[in-house]
Amino acid sequence: MCVTNVMSGFLKKTALAVTGFVFLATSAAAAELPNFVPLVKKAGPAVVNISTEREVSSPVMDMFDMPGMERFFEHFGVPFGRMQPNKPAPKRKSTSLGTGFVISSDGYIVTNSHVVENADKVMVNFDGTKGSGVKARIVGTDAETDLALLKVETDKELPVLKFGDSDAAEVGEWVVAIGNPFGLSSTVTAGILSAKGRDLHSGPFDSFLQTDASINPGNSGGPLLNMAGEVIGINTAIRANAQGIGFAIPSNLASQIIDELRESKNVSRGWLGVTVQNVDENMAKALGLKSTKGALIGSVMPDEPADKAGLRAGDVIVAVGGKSIANASELTRSVARFKPNSKPELTIVRDGEEMKLKVKLGERSSHVGGNAAKNEQSESDGLGVAIKPLTPEDARALRLKGDVKGLLIVEVKGDSPAAEAGLRSGDVILSANLKPVATPAQLGDIVKNEGKKRGAVMLQINRRGDTFFLTVDLAKKK
Repeated sequence: MCVTNVMSGFLKKTALAVTGFVFLATSAAAAELPNFVPLVKKAGPAVVNISTEREVSSPVMDMFDMPGMERFFEHFGVPFGRMQPNKPAPKRKSTSLGTGFVISSDGYIVTNSHVVENADKVMVNFDGTKGSGVKARIVGTDAETDLALLKVETDKELPVLKFGDSDAAEVGEWVVAIGNPFGLSSTVTAGILSAKGRDLHSGPFDSFLQTDASINPGNSGGPLLNMAGEVIGINTAIRANAQGIGFAIPSNLASQIIDELRESKNVSRGWLGVTVQNVDENMAKALGLKSTKGALIGSVMPDEPADKAGLRAGDVIVAVGGKSIANASELTRSVARFKPNSKPELTIVRDGEEMKLKVKLGERSSHVGGNAAKNEQSESDGLGVAIKPLTPEDARALRLKGDVKGLLIVEVKGDSPAAEAGLRSGDVILSANLKPVATPAQLGDIVKNEGKKRGAVMLQINRRGDTFFLTVDLAKKK
């Protein structure tokens, strides 16, 4: 037999074998891909579109109160009296869109607090219902977790979604988001659970689920579903200028808040009255700790629950109510789960010795500043800090006197211009280049437009009551 014929036959058999393997591999991969159709058919009808109306001042008419406007109108022969100077500007209607989902057949609906914030009118549009929809009543809101509970009156039994166990959800599993992005109703997107426990520095209870399922403005308040059709998260935030990065409130947190709103229309949380920070390796060595788990008390506020219970600066809280504490954020969340006046047992380490104390908790203030779902960046580009608007509660915790306004630094990145300039977590930025700053956007504009041009930005800092200036050198930024 010719060698050429033998090789030709061998190559044909090899090609057929490879083709067959590729076909089988492709078929196997296709068989493993999920079919979202049954899930969407079952869950879709319980997802609703939410539209709101509110009255706001007209920014165009506001300018008529400016000096010199009377002469401007007289020059063009327009009676300025019609413009009613020095009177409140006319109102106009502002509308917004969001998403929600039904949790009970008698009309209770979950959405984000920021979706219905300051709304004069809330309308719910069900699947297939267009136009005015059904008027909804706001039962209660919780700005600190960005959750709201609505109620519609209906004679029909509504389709519902059930909360799943967000703690049991695993990174890498398939998830589906259904919502109203940019007004495009009943939009379905799919992806995976990308991460858990994300802290966006938007509030004290940050522990978001991260997903690459497409989430956009209008998805806020909609469900993030597992493959069983259970709600494991409420879509609430996106990362500006990013793709495939969205965040959802875990269902295990949300369900507790929603239950409380349904029962009492508001949320009350325990308050300890301490400032805390995470424990690093060097701190653990210095304090004789076996690990870095726990929350180190930086200061104890006078006459607050912690002070009355005998807690001291330097104590490390390692457990609350018998449950271990990993870090400062987890301590805040754990204490907040208890009701005011309850007496959880704290396990602390003091001078290398473990001891237990019972604390009668106070009530946490409900004031908050900043909201991740408003898509305002919490990181100041160029400085290397994570910031948020200062809240009354923050000012109280930092023992700041008077009506202090500014931006609270919640994190300073290592090897950043801010770190090199000496900025610290807990500092409050009052002004930048002598201009007051109350939002991250204001600071960002100054850094971008003035700081980068001049190569530096001068910040006025309040550090636990002391006010001074620090200059951040932006020219050294790599």
